[in-house]
Amino acid sequence: MHDRQRMALGLMLSGSGCHTAAWRDPGSPVGEQINFNYFKGIAQAAERALYDMVFIADSLYVDHLPRGAERRYPRDPHLNFEPITLLSALAPMTTHVGLGGTLSTTYSAPYAAARAFASLDHISGGRAAWNVVTSSSPLEARNFGLDEQLDHSRRYAYAREHVEVVQKLWDSWEDGAIIADKASGIAFDPSKLHAIDHRGTHFTVTGPLNVSRSPQGRPVLIQAGSSGPGQDLAASIADVVFTAQTDIGRAAEFRRGLKQKAAAFGRDPASMVVLPGITTVIGRTEREAEEKAKSLQDLIDPQVGLAVLGTLLGGDLGDVDLDKPLPELADSNASKSRFELVKRIARDESLTVRQLYARLAFARGHLRIVGSAERIADEMTAWFKAGAADGFLFHPPVMPRSCIDFDTLVLPILRERGLLRTEYTGTTLRDHLGLARPKSPWA
Repeated sequence: MHDRQRMALGLMLSGSGCHTAAWRDPGSPVGEQINFNYFKGIAQAAERALYDMVFIADSLYVDHLPRGAERRYPRDPHLNFEPITLLSALAPMTTHVGLGGTLSTTYSAPYAAARAFASLDHISGGRAAWNVVTSSSPLEARNFGLDEQLDHSRRYAYAREHVEVVQKLWDSWEDGAIIADKASGIAFDPSKLHAIDHRGTHFTVTGPLNVSRSPQGRPVLIQAGSSGPGQDLAASIADVVFTAQTDIGRAAEFRRGLKQKAAAFGRDPASMVVLPGITTVIGRTEREAEEKAKSLQDLIDPQVGLAVLGTLLGGDLGDVDLDKPLPELADSNASKSRFELVKRIARDESLTVRQLYARLAFARGHLRIVGSAERIADEMTAWFKAGAADGFLFHPPVMPRSCIDFDTLVLPILRERGLLRTEYTGTTLRDHLGLARPKSPWA
């Protein structure tokens, strides 16, 4: 029996879609990465479909140098709006759906991060979420004055203190601190305003924050690390954990282990929501779904497939033979968990390099289901009831078609089974996710 009554559900916002060749699909729009009205329509459709949140992934570079770069449409070179700017613009265009965005701890100051997400939480009426990332590409480092990316373990130590400072800043104003009593002339209660005076290994920040306590108390924290340090960070700070899982047994073990780690940090394991990524191709029959998937796979340019695979593995694969198994690779300073996932998929499924990049083309190693709406709903139900997921982050392979199919064909089946909400009953993202509003440590 699951400890939640219903699934949580997030939607990855994407211009053309999450598939490597999405932009080449005849039904995919071109140029929408920088079209606000396009994203407004997606967010409003997600709200009509009663998603918990929409989510924006992000990185801080354009990978314009590898062979075939000119064949990679913006999904891969990361040509996107800055997330907090876009989410702030979407806030008044929506009323319920949560708004999650990515910000790197490696390349942002804690005070600026705290201020930005507290502001978004106020602007949206309590729907903000911060996806905490450490950044992994050396190309990002070179855009911020470094020759190479920081060591993996150091990035996570840096991130842990960064988040600690941000949380202190969010708590620097207590609820009810603003009095604004015109008769007495008292603007705020000084006993409810606190300088944080943080003096740590990486940061020295006095505070307090110049934004009052936000509607959620603290915006929701998301983390997606699955390596050892990544899991430790997630277990210690995350309200929501994104993860790439393809096997129901491994996913259940991951979720169980992460919640045990959370308990070891003194947290209630139920206060953490684990969302594996899922991508789908839906047909009226299994054969139709397979044909739709194949037509999309046939659009993958080998140079692009190899370049994307190299990004996941942390380096240029050079002149590797596409029709032979993946060669032995040196350890990477990029994403450790994704590096290990890709190697495991190649090994367990005995794939050639060409088969491997095709296998990863849909959503970079997340759960992929190709079939009828009923089959997809059955798989999601099985994962949820087995304790392998608290819900899912949907990665639409082709926009907007995949969203329309998923929202109109799969979600009604899950709703009939009582596994998804039929209406919003709260106003904040924490309400949607069943997460308590954090109490001020000063209260």
